[in-house]
Amino acid sequence: MRLLYRLAGFIAVLALTSPAAAQSVLRDAETEAFFRDVSKDMVVAAGLDPRNVQIILVGDQSINAFVTGGQNIFIHSGLIAAADNVNELQGVIAHEIGHIAGGHIVRFNEGAGPASRISLLSLVGAAALIAVGAGEAGLAVLGLGTAAAQGKFLNFTRDQESRADQAGALYLGKAGLSGRGSIAFFQKLLGQEFRLAIKQENEYARTHPLSGTRIANLENVYVNDPAWNRPPDPRLNARFLRIKGKLIGFVAEPPRVLQLYPESDKSVPAHYARAYAWHRSAYAVQAAAEADALLRTAPADPYFLELKGQILLENGKVAEAVPLLRAAVSNAPNEPLIMTLLGHALISTENPVDFAEAEPLLKNALARDRENPFAWYQLGVIYDRKGDAPRAALAAAERYSLENNARGAAANARLALAGLPPGTPDRIRAEDISLVAGDELGKKKRRR
Repeated sequence: MRLLYRLAGFIAVLALTSPAAAQSVLRDAETEAFFRDVSKDMVVAAGLDPRNVQIILVGDQSINAFVTGGQNIFIHSGLIAAADNVNELQGVIAHEIGHIAGGHIVRFNEGAGPASRISLLSLVGAAALIAVGAGEAGLAVLGLGTAAAQGKFLNFTRDQESRADQAGALYLGKAGLSGRGSIAFFQKLLGQEFRLAIKQENEYARTHPLSGTRIANLENVYVNDPAWNRPPDPRLNARFLRIKGKLIGFVAEPPRVLQLYPESDKSVPAHYARAYAWHRSAYAVQAAAEADALLRTAPADPYFLELKGQILLENGKVAEAVPLLRAAVSNAPNEPLIMTLLGHALISTENPVDFAEAEPLLKNALARDRENPFAWYQLGVIYDRKGDAPRAALAAAERYSLENNARGAAANARLALAGLPPGTPDRIRAEDISLVAGDELGKKKRRR
């Protein structure tokens, strides 16, 4: 089961049945646009299609990143918080692209059999993640019971990490980006290893090479690259600092946010962080004031408009929120998450005229991003109010399917099939959901 909720721009999808049950996928229009822009040149340098590489933000305070099948890169929120500038993040992303381009997910069977993910920069010791999300001390889960088998597997994973390091350095160089950020981030990890008393002369029992080894192997490569002394792109770095501020405001405890970004700090990242902290603490007036401070710096910024609209909407001021969210959509017409928020606001007015505006908006959002349960829920509300029970049921089936609720998906797909005309796209989609959900329910029954 997944739980989806919104809070001032972010959507959090809690994957409660995943191996990392405490983790959540955080979705935010500004962050996702930034990830696409900051990685594009490196993705192209690796010979990959930027349309196929997706970077996903995970709500987890550890300093980590990993890849999965389908060219998906997961970045922990703790890694964003720990990075000082955009170039450090680029170094991490370059490494992860190295895993994808090297086919390490596909080749993982060579080292340990079926696996679900490979991690990059992990906290050392028991908190470290290996390919299936287990800690260094949990290698027995993989069936590698003997010291020889464990040694062989660990050597394999260290080799993959080293190859990804070298590939990442190549992609940074081709993209004209400095490796200083990569070295600086490894130095942060090295400092953690020293604090945890990890001996630097013995990496035999580790999935990753020691940070000191990685720095030594990469430093000469980076120093001799023409981009070594090139500073981070100032525009991308400003966007990074904005995202870092809003993310800390969203995930950190409000007192900690106000400690990191005190009232005396009048920068954009600080206003962003405090707006989220105040909003989470139910201080609507203070949150709105911080959003207004942002809008004074850039009145047409779609993400500032989105933030102010969300604050108003969640505090019951729907009529005031709608114009701001309309402006946000107008200024960022390709952002389905903002479209969905406007659709939600329009539905909240309970005005049939606004429903008519919301329906095509939500359909457009889902055409761009079908994996948004919240958008399917909102579209289902519209169908229900129109009296279109079959399509309301189909929207619910789509939502339950995305939430890994096979029972709910199957039941609503059956309701949709009872009223949808044969041969139509909606009918075919309902049949597909019914088959997949039925198979999943059958597997669960057999496991009992």
